[in-house]
Amino acid sequence: MRVHLLIVAFIIVLVQSTKALKEEDCEVCIKTVKRFADTLDQDTKKDHKKIEDEFKSFCKKQKNKEHRFCYYLGGLEESATGILNELSKPLSWSMPADKICEKLKKKDAQICELRYEKQIDLNNVDLKKLKVRDLKKILNDWDESCDGCIEKTDFIKRIEELKPKYAHNEL
Repeated sequence: MRVHLLIVAFIIVLVQSTKALKEEDCEVCIKTVKRFADTLDQDTKKDHKKIEDEFKSFCKKQKNKEHRFCYYLGGLEESATGILNELSKPLSWSMPADKICEKLKKKDAQICELRYEKQIDLNNVDLKKLKVRDLKKILNDWDESCDGCIEKTDFIKRIEELKPKYAHNEL
């Protein structure tokens, strides 16, 4: 009888562990929660209200997918809904990021639908073969602009000028 109970318990644990989120299943959520949690000091980590305030400050500096993630959670002023306590309370309990994202996914499935775009390897790509949209994205990711750029060659020239400044990030 005990053997059967042990086998059933083992199967339940096995099923639960296979249901757990993998980082690639919910990559933006997991990476953003980890990065945010690393910014918190020990005193803040114990108080879920302080965590919420810190998250709202954290969100003001985010862009692209992380900004959208903040929007879904209610970390931005323009957020339509707010499930911020679903992040702050588990963080105050030291719950791991993947488990927090698992809970968030149950509240709003869109959270785990966020995916990072494929990064462009500037050291190996021929800029002339990229679309202007991709060239603009490179500049936007660097928080740079291209004043007076009209043609594709203008964007390529600007990226080539800035490449030495940002090339170390690509290695």
